[in-house]
Amino acid sequence: MSFSSETKNELSRTYPTKNCCKLAEIAGFLRTAGSIGLAGGGKFNIALKTENPAVARHYKKLLKDYFDVDSRLDVEEGAAINKGYFYKLVIGPEMRSDQILRETGILMVRQGNNFISDGIYQGIIRSKCCKKAYLKGMFLGAGTMANPDKSYQMEWPLSSRTLAEDLLKLINSFVDMDAKMVKRKSQYVVYVKSYGYIRDLMTMMGAHTMVLELENIKIKKELRGEAIRLTNCDTANMDRVIGASGKQIEAIKFLDGAVGLNKLPEKLREIAILRLEHPEASLLQLGEMLTPPLKKSGVNNRMKKLMNMYEKGQK
Repeated sequence: MSFSSETKNELSRTYPTKNCCKLAEIAGFLRTAGSIGLAGGGKFNIALKTENPAVARHYKKLLKDYFDVDSRLDVEEGAAINKGYFYKLVIGPEMRSDQILRETGILMVRQGNNFISDGIYQGIIRSKCCKKAYLKGMFLGAGTMANPDKSYQMEWPLSSRTLAEDLLKLINSFVDMDAKMVKRKSQYVVYVKSYGYIRDLMTMMGAHTMVLELENIKIKKELRGEAIRLTNCDTANMDRVIGASGKQIEAIKFLDGAVGLNKLPEKLREIAILRLEHPEASLLQLGEMLTPPLKKSGVNNRMKKLMNMYEKGQK
């Protein structure tokens, strides 16, 4: 199961206690997962569709609790192979669909005529708790999340620009939040890409267990990254040691052929022989092999003298 699905499953187990939050959450879900059809006589049918059975059960219960409506649950098989199933909550005129649409701010009146609004009804999100509930409903209806082990991204692909702009304002109304919007083909996508923003949004919606899982994934990623960095650093250091060692060995062999190592000063001869015997050793390790041991700076000074002798002999 994906991280996004697991988050939705947890959110489906959290239940609002205040009536204003119940209405706001229903409105957010209806706005993103709902479709409205004419039933004749100016009446409407409402269909709420989701791929997640836990989400369907959650809103069936929530609709019953708040509106006293026992919506019909239909299960439909996906059109494509291995597409899975869709779960659809159906609400007809006999279940007061008009009242639901009006209370959720979707069916409005202008100049005596009904019309379907295109954005978020601001009267339903006046308080901070209702903003969080509405956001939760929209996430359960249309939200998705990338696998945080690969990347951090939470987004809402929406068909309405007005709704996307209203959602953008809603998210950014919270402190230290910075959502963005982009158009992809026919959709307007509201998204956040920061670990911190995603963590805060999940916390606000109530997915506390999955927030802990998100934090665990982040820690593991950081540990893996640090291990890779250290490995790369060790490899780079080893490459430098081997490169420097190769030049030093070349110089020492030249001096051995030109003047003979036995004619070098004792301290230089000693370090030259050690380098030939231990081509893979660092300067620090060579110093520890000497009697008495010598610091890295001392070994480096002796190597410089050998390299200077080599360069002079090359001229």
